[in-house]
Amino acid sequence: MQLSKHHALGNDFLVLLDAQCRWSVDGATARALCDRRRGVGADGLLRASAGTDGADVDMTLWNADGGLAEMSGNGIRCLGQAIARAGGTAELDLVVRTAGGPRRLHVGAGPTPGTAWVEVDMGAADKGPAGSAPASAPVLEAATVDMGNPHLVLLVDDPAAVDLAALGPACQGEFEDGINVEVVAPRPGRTDALDLRVWERGAGLTQACGTGACAAVYAAHGWGLVGARVRVSMPGGELDVALGDDGVSLAGPAVHVADVEVPVLPLPGVGGAAWS
Repeated sequence: MQLSKHHALGNDFLVLLDAQCRWSVDGATARALCDRRRGVGADGLLRASAGTDGADVDMTLWNADGGLAEMSGNGIRCLGQAIARAGGTAELDLVVRTAGGPRRLHVGAGPTPGTAWVEVDMGAADKGPAGSAPASAPVLEAATVDMGNPHLVLLVDDPAAVDLAALGPACQGEFEDGINVEVVAPRPGRTDALDLRVWERGAGLTQACGTGACAAVYAAHGWGLVGARVRVSMPGGELDVALGDDGVSLAGPAVHVADVEVPVLPLPGVGGAAWS
């Protein structure tokens, strides 16, 4: 099995193109491959297959815990870079069908070798599922947002001061299907900059989240704290988010880390067949 590994601001993914795999892949496969001690290691596994319903490609995303996810703004940029590399080009336009709806991508060359700059039409933001943060959470405002996947955006005084490793799971327990949790704060005196930390459903604390950045800007704009164009700073780096009449756009880097060959065997130490 041939894989490529990419990261988008430290949010890392394994990408599997259908042309490079003849075997079935499921949540157990993803869990084994994403294991950072016994597998290759990643926040998620992406599989690209032949496009349906007018799309150029269909994307399936498993989180590191093996659960399926609807959408990832960082992951889809990594997928775009992987497809461009496989085609031997630095520039590419794609329509990707995801479980959260179709997404349009423009892949362009990045500032350094191995880096792409990818712009994504993320679709419309909307109100998310019913639920809220625990009453004890130190939040000033809260909103749920649907970006094709569910988010709980929490306005706090200082994202760095929040024990997100505890708050994230506590918030997830308030939602039947789990939720991604962002703690955010605008930069003092600015309407074009947000600081954000994220707890991702199925992956835990991650360095960055593309859909989370979009959800945070949408919520903060609704609270009157930021304008329509915002740079979102996360532990892994920065993303540009813009709100428009047609939806939300996201732009940021994707970095190729390595090409990986995995034997079609049970992974050592994992137990059970990883592929069938």
